[in-house]
Amino acid sequence: MALELRHLRYLLAVAEHRNFTRAAEDLHISQPTLSQQIKQLERTVGVQLLDRTGRTVRLTDAGETYVHHARRALRDLAAAERAVHDVRDLSRGHLRLAATPTFTAYLIGPLAAELHTRHPGITLTFREMPQDRLESALLADELDLGIAFDDPHQSGVAATALFTETLSLVTGTRPSGPQEHDSAPAAPARPLPIRDLAHHQLALLSADFATRSHIDAYFAQHHISPRISVEANSLQALTEIVRRTRLATVLPDAIAEDHPHLTPVPLEPPLPSRTVTLLHRETAYRSAAAHAFTRLTHDHVRARGYPLAV
Repeated sequence: MALELRHLRYLLAVAEHRNFTRAAEDLHISQPTLSQQIKQLERTVGVQLLDRTGRTVRLTDAGETYVHHARRALRDLAAAERAVHDVRDLSRGHLRLAATPTFTAYLIGPLAAELHTRHPGITLTFREMPQDRLESALLADELDLGIAFDDPHQSGVAATALFTETLSLVTGTRPSGPQEHDSAPAAPARPLPIRDLAHHQLALLSADFATRSHIDAYFAQHHISPRISVEANSLQALTEIVRRTRLATVLPDAIAEDHPHLTPVPLEPPLPSRTVTLLHRETAYRSAAAHAFTRLTHDHVRARGYPLAV
């Protein structure tokens, strides 16, 4: 019997669920049909792939090896299908993009709008996720591109520097006096010595944000423990809280610049900057949509005047 793609997909489903019934439900086929198809696959390859003797189904040693190659084969086939359907004139296409949460607040909206304006036929699928999951998704061919920081990357992930992200203390207090009513911009705030943070109550992102780890490392380096009155896992909630209270926070300058009711205050010494990167899998097929998004991302960075990474 000739091997068919469905046999590979059925085997991967059983390997994932470790149960024939749940795998059959996921595949929308009957359990007897799934069992029969797996037996056909084992007869075709001439080796037992699954151990059915325990409470759960598990892969044999041969099955582990076979599944490893089956996953890669299906991934490569999916890439080949996308390449065949790729349209170089960008009249249609599909881009799978992800970013770490901070960038959703100030970068993804403008980039998605520009992509739609330039190439309305391209469908964008966007997901927000932590950087480790993002890189794993790139390696599994679940994403085309990712936007994240230039931290040590997983093997097989390539990074292109976009710009340098700077952070500042941010308050919701606007400068008072005649400048509020003048057309001229307000004078930049004086740097605040870090020791003076002891007199401020802070609202910060929660510990599941990479930005919070960056901030905590800065505090630890300078031996300060400011009072943290609020923790939030939403940037929108955090900016609203700071705007309506006397609490201060720490945010990328690009976010503060997009909110007229927030005022950035540089710290002395300044918070370390971070390099923002565009990520892709090294061996991945780069579609016309991915190339187009890469170009418009660099255009947007230059147009906004973000500090270029060196």
